Amino acid sequence: MAPQTPGETFLRSLNAAQLQAVLHDPASPLQILAGPGSGKTKVLTSRVAYLILHHLLPPSSICAVTFTNKAATEMRERLSKLIGKQRMAEVRMGTFHALCALYLRKFSRVVGIEPNFTVCDAEESKKIISGFLKHHKDFLSSKDINLKDGAVLSYISRAKAKGLSAKDFIAEHKATKDHRSSDFDPQDDIQHVVGNVYQQYEKALRQSSSLDFDDLLLFGVKLFTEHPPATSWCRHVLVDEFQDTNVTQYELLRAIAAPTKGCVTIVGDPDQSIYGWRSAEVGNLAKMRKDFVGTTQIFLEENYRSTGSILKARDSDLVSEDKSRIPKTLLTSHPSGTTPVLRSFSSEQAEANFIAVEIKRLVAFMGGVLRWGDFAILLRFSALSRAIESALQKEAIPSAVLGGHKFFERQEIKDILAYLQLIDNPSFMPALTRAINVPSRGIGEKSLEALISRAAKTKISPLEAIERIHDAVQPDIKPAVKHKVGSFVRTVRALRTLATEGASPPDLIQRLLQLIEYENHLKRTQPEWESRWENVQELITFASDVEHDVNLSNPDAADASSSDTPLRLFLQASMLSSEGDNQSEEDSKEKVTITTCHAAKGLEWPVVIIPAVEQGTFPFYRTDDVQEERRLLYVACTRAQSLLYLSHVSKRQVGGETKPKDISEFISAATKEHSVGFFRALHSSSSLINIFTARTSQFSTPERAVISRVLGRVDASEVEVARRVAELYVA
Repeated sequence: MAPQTPGETFLRSLNAAQLQAVLHDPASPLQILAGPGSGKTKVLTSRVAYLILHHLLPPSSICAVTFTNKAATEMRERLSKLIGKQRMAEVRMGTFHALCALYLRKFSRVVGIEPNFTVCDAEESKKIISGFLKHHKDFLSSKDINLKDGAVLSYISRAKAKGLSAKDFIAEHKATKDHRSSDFDPQDDIQHVVGNVYQQYEKALRQSSSLDFDDLLLFGVKLFTEHPPATSWCRHVLVDEFQDTNVTQYELLRAIAAPTKGCVTIVGDPDQSIYGWRSAEVGNLAKMRKDFVGTTQIFLEENYRSTGSILKARDSDLVSEDKSRIPKTLLTSHPSGTTPVLRSFSSEQAEANFIAVEIKRLVAFMGGVLRWGDFAILLRFSALSRAIESALQKEAIPSAVLGGHKFFERQEIKDILAYLQLIDNPSFMPALTRAINVPSRGIGEKSLEALISRAAKTKISPLEAIERIHDAVQPDIKPAVKHKVGSFVRTVRALRTLATEGASPPDLIQRLLQLIEYENHLKRTQPEWESRWENVQELITFASDVEHDVNLSNPDAADASSSDTPLRLFLQASMLSSEGDNQSEEDSKEKVTITTCHAAKGLEWPVVIIPAVEQGTFPFYRTDDVQEERRLLYVACTRAQSLLYLSHVSKRQVGGETKPKDISEFISAATKEHSVGFFRALHSSSSLINIFTARTSQFSTPERAVISRVLGRVDASEVEVARRVAELYVA
């Protein structure tokens, strides 16, 4: 073991495998295969600290990539405690998208884009695509095909994740069609339309000087591959959640790591690769071992999250049936604890009622050690929540659904950002079409189309065309808009002047709110205007925080491009702020959480309940990848710290029709029996009873003590337990 300096005492808290990973030769590529709850974030931050403190790498030469801003924030907090805030701030840390956005601003001309490009979100992309999709309406109707803008965007996004341009997409489709039999396939027509819309969509993005999220990665690959100065600073690359990288992100890793000659560390768990539908490539782990010669694998197999009984369920055939997986086990640092519960019900109503009543029972029998916010109900798809929400409401149990509108997706926030985006990038059409009628100015869709058409003919931005009409430099259109756009033009010019003079984003927002009297606009148009106005105030707070934020948006101000204006950095931060994060803004600490298994990735709760573990749900009936579905159930189970419940029904309503249901093949494989035989085994001397039980616990004193210990909480007294149980049954 390498000698420790006084600043490296954090190494003492690492177990043997974690220490081996942190001390691994930085010149040799490393894969850390870390199971759930095995301390991967701790290892990753410790390795960054060790590279700086022991190997004396400059913090600014280290690139640490995370998949969510939440993960990046957690790493920054931990790292600042190890190496100090100043050095932590110099580390290039953030998501792939944020890293690309930063260097594309600095080297935009190299890849043929403007430095004032706007990041176009999914809703704006769908609006652009919707316009082009209208031209194919008759063709699609004649083929009896219902193709939505969201589906087209998904096709395009998957193509970009594979590095395919519109031209490549069309060529690939043609090649596939040529090698297939001549039988009619409706997919041919869909691909034809998507290819056409893809071409028009890309052209529209370039004309608006904008990039969508996938473009950030594609242009990033081009920049880092073709322009060495963009990566010359890098000496070591670390990537979190590597199993979730797609083809383009893997190419980004290779491009950024080129100057390091293999100084790469990744952390991942192939058993948690659940984003194939989002183009994630679990095969990147094997690809890396081929491309980075001499890659070492280190396994983190000690779990610090869950009880032994939960891990036993996990280490049953639930995942080991996947013969293609990299074999590994998890050993818990906690006692065995309460056996996971597997229950069968006659209907979804009975299942939902059990869940609600059992939550109340657990709170009582644990003497208040468990609270509403300690429970999570994880669903394979959100439509399963209806009966459960109703049952919780009936039992007066507060609940919150994660995955609602995130802060930057809210109407009032997008209204304000549209004005600011327009100031920064006059060519960005989605911002113009939104801002021009906030507040309402009576400018209809036809008038906008006429303005856009005129701008295209004269090769100027639509905003400039509007200003020329306002100034009487160009004739008006019909119906007349000159008198309607007066307040809009005055607002835009006032903000433009302030921005040019260097006004801060908070000041720009404050001035904008005054100019358009936005609070009065909300009062007139929104019944819940108070909460929306509070959100606007929170946006000002966020803008203030961005000015002082020491994140990836500007890690080295000394050499940042002069085009990185405060406004531009704020807009970029707002677009990337919740990237990959799953939590809604609603405070759900004292509410039962209802969310999907996908959205639960990276989170944990004391008690996890997974309903509908049935064929058609796990695996999902429309899946193309059964093994990914198996991993998804595994991820859901390993969110539990102390108690785990699974349930299934014999009949469930689907589309208004009652249909029979069988237990999931994953569970029947894990128990070595199908449902009937399995439950018979539960009541026999079979060892299967150690994996799941149909009996709910009465929570003896020792059981309560174990749960309290796992959660790091003070156990309840016998008197308090008795009081709460009595109240439960009286109620």
